[in-house]
Amino acid sequence: MKHLINTVQDLGNQDIGLKVLAGAGAQIDTTTANGRLIFGIFAALAEFESELIKERTKAGLAAARARGRMGGRPRKMTTETLKMAMAAMADPKSNASNVAKTLGITTTTLYDYVNGDGSVKEKGQRLLDKNTNDVISLIE
Repeated sequence: MKHLINTVQDLGNQDIGLKVLAGAGAQIDTTTANGRLIFGIFAALAEFESELIKERTKAGLAAARARGRMGGRPRKMTTETLKMAMAAMADPKSNASNVAKTLGITTTTLYDYVNGDGSVKEKGQRLLDKNTNDVISLIE
């Protein structure tokens, strides 16, 4: 909508008007005062609706998070998969692409979590720490 408003304003600066020829009863002609008024009202309503959608989306996401729901695609790398990856990569004879294929992940994901020698990377350590914290929370 902002782009349309800016375009109409740029055209108006060049003494060019916008005239809507077809529509559901909306006769907009920005060369007249009435047309500019109607265009401005429609633009304000569209912006208002957009802001309402943003607010409702944020409120919905916050409510879902409060219920423990996290959005997004589920991670392929679980704690169990990470431990298997670490053990497999610790073997000097292992091949990263074969390990990844066996675990059902990509080589990129494998190397995001595990070094070539089987040691854990920062992202993998965060996953292990998160799982440890989750277990501690369940025990308490």
